[in-house]
Amino acid sequence: MATTSELPVGQWDTLHENGPFPLQRQFITRHESKATMPGRVARYNNAADEIRRLIKECHDNNEGFRAYGSRWSMSKVLHQKDNMHQNNLMYLDLEVDPGDMHQDSPYLAENVFFFECGNTIKLISQRLAEYGKSLKTSGASNGQTIAGCISTGVHGAGLNIGAVQDYVVGLNIITGPQPGDIVYLERHTRPALNDAFAHQINARVIRNDTLFNAALVSLGSFGFIHGVVLEAEDLFLLNRYVKRVDKNVALSLSKTLDFKNSTFSIAKEVDPDGTPAIPWHYKVFVNPYVNDPDYVIEVMYKKPYTGAYPDPFTKIEKSIYKDLIYLLIKFSEKFPKSIPWFIKRLQSSILPEITKDEEEITATLYETFWDAPYKGPAFACSVGVDIADSEKALNALVTLTKSNPIPGIFAMRYVKKSDATLAFTQFDTTCVIEIDGIQWEKSRKMLSLEEYGRLMIQTLQTANIPFTVHWGKNMDWAFPNLVQDMYGSKAQTWKECRSWLLSQEMAQLFSNEFLATVGLDDFISVPPHFIQSLNIHGNPAT
Repeated sequence: MATTSELPVGQWDTLHENGPFPLQRQFITRHESKATMPGRVARYNNAADEIRRLIKECHDNNEGFRAYGSRWSMSKVLHQKDNMHQNNLMYLDLEVDPGDMHQDSPYLAENVFFFECGNTIKLISQRLAEYGKSLKTSGASNGQTIAGCISTGVHGAGLNIGAVQDYVVGLNIITGPQPGDIVYLERHTRPALNDAFAHQINARVIRNDTLFNAALVSLGSFGFIHGVVLEAEDLFLLNRYVKRVDKNVALSLSKTLDFKNSTFSIAKEVDPDGTPAIPWHYKVFVNPYVNDPDYVIEVMYKKPYTGAYPDPFTKIEKSIYKDLIYLLIKFSEKFPKSIPWFIKRLQSSILPEITKDEEEITATLYETFWDAPYKGPAFACSVGVDIADSEKALNALVTLTKSNPIPGIFAMRYVKKSDATLAFTQFDTTCVIEIDGIQWEKSRKMLSLEEYGRLMIQTLQTANIPFTVHWGKNMDWAFPNLVQDMYGSKAQTWKECRSWLLSQEMAQLFSNEFLATVGLDDFISVPPHFIQSLNIHGNPAT
C-alpha cells in the first residue's frame, strides 16, 4: 500500500526563500513498491486512495489541505498553514494506447501522454524524448512539477504556443474523501480519452469546456490534481542567438512582432527570398538604470530534429542567467542610491552572453531551458499587457524603478492567449514584462518588495494600461479589487465552477490565505445545471 510520512515541521518556505510561512505538518506519499505491486495503474489508484484518506483526516480535524511540487512559486499561492502535501515522489506515467482514445478526439494517440502530478518538466521531457516527442513549451527552467506549472499558469515564450496549461487536454482531480470524488475532466468540444480509460483510474467523467478551462489554472483550489493528460509534439531543435540591436528596433518589434518588415534579421535565419524568418521566441532584456542605445535580445528559431548537433551544454551553461552574487543583497540594503551604479557594473554577469558573429546554440527545448542556476533568495514580479501597450508599459515601469531603485533587471517576452479562465496570459498576444533580482530588506531609505509591487499596480492603472499579474510571482496581492479589475466576470465564472465541482466543506478544505486575500475563496450556490452540456457529455455530480 502507498504510505505517507507525516512530519511536524513548524514552518515552510519557497525555493527562493520568500517565507518562511507557518505550517503544522507536511505529508509525503510514497508508492507501493513495484516488486509487490507491479501494475502502474494499480499503484496509481492505490495512491489516489491514500490521498482520499489524507483528505478525510484533514476534514475530520477541521483543517485545510494543499498540495505542492517543487516550491518554485514566489507568492503565497501554494501555502496552507495546516497541512501541505509534497508531490515530488508521485511520478508515475500511464500508457495511452490508440484504443484509449475517445472516438471524437482530434488528437493523435502517439502525442497523448498521462503523467502523475509530481513529474517535473525535466522528467517529462526525458520520458517524451524516448518516444521522439517534446513538450510544446516550458518555463525558463525545468524543475517545476507539471501540476504546479498548470495550476499557477507558468508560461513559456513561444510566440504562437501559449502557456504550459494550453497543451493539457485532461485532468484527473481528487475532489474529496469519498470513492466518487475522483474525477476525470476534459473539454466536451475536444475530448481526449474515452470513458473506459477513466474508469481504469476509478474516475467519473465530466466533459465540459467551461469547467475544464476554469480548472486549468486552479491555484491549487479545485482539489488534488493527481494526473495530467497532455498533448506533445515531435521532437524539435531551437537555434538560439543573443545579440545587441538598436533600442528602437527592439521596441518596435515589441509592439508588433512584425519581423518580416523589420530591419532586424539573423543572417542564417532568412527565407529563400531573403526575407527575415519569424522566430519561435523573442525576448528583450532591459537594464532600467542605463540609457544604452542598444538592447540585448534573445531569439530562437524552430528547426526539425536531427541527432547531428554539437553538445550544447558547455555553451548553455555560460549563456543562461548567471548568479547575482550575494554581495548585492547587503549592498542594496546599505546603499540603495547606488543600486543603478552597481547593476550597471554587474550587467555583464546578469545578462546572457552575447553570441559571437551570430553563432547559434542548437539544442532541444529541454536542453535550452535547462536547470536554473540560482536557488537562493530571489524575487520576481511579472505583469502581462497587450502587445500594443508593451512599450508604454515598459517605459512607465522603468520610470517608476528609476525613482525607487531595486536590485533587478527587466525583460519582455511574448506568449499566445490562453483559454484558461484565470490565465495570466489573457491578451491575444501577451507581452510579459518581468523584473527579476535579489531580495532585499525594507529600510528607511528603501521601500519593501510589497510596496514596490503596489506602485507597479498603481503605475499601470494611472496609465490606463489593462494588465494581469503572474499568480506565482511577487506582488501586493492585497491590493483592493485587483482580481476583479484584471479578470472582470471571468473571476465570477471561476468561483461558480469551483463551487459546482466541490462541496462547501471541500471548498473550505482546499482554500488558503492567498485565495482569501485575492477574493476567490467565496462559495457560491449554483444550480446543478450550471455546467451546460453536463448531462450530455458526462455524468452529473452525485
